[in-house]
Amino acid sequence: QVQLVESGGGLVRAGGSLRLSCAASGRTFSIYAMGWFRQARGKEREFVGGISRSGDRTSLAGSVKGRFTISRDNAKNALYLQMNSLTPEDTAFYSCAATSGISRSEWPPPTVPSYNYWGQGTQVAVAS
Repeated sequence: QVQLVESGGGLVRAGGSLRLSCAASGRTFSIYAMGWFRQARGKEREFVGGISRSGDRTSLAGSVKGRFTISRDNAKNALYLQMNSLTPEDTAFYSCAATSGISRSEWPPPTVPSYNYWGQGTQVAVAS
């Protein structure tokens, strides 16, 4: 199995940027498709973006498309989420997740139950 640890969260003003990182340890990182999810207070956890095992396919939720970028570095066992033009609506607890049993260039699944492993998460707060 894989262990995931997020970092990079914090408080930022609207319009600012943050870069979240997810460090993986355990099994070979490249066998997992990866995703970022977030959960705002009082709301369900939602898909933010995902990336295929090889990194050649990424998908982003409509609400963050054009502002967020997801990437991975398999040599460093790391997943990233670059968040630009942040708004107060982006305030949430962000978690990275891994799923196995996905072929190398298969699109990352956008649903919570598709992911087997989860990190502890990191809080992002955007002040207006």
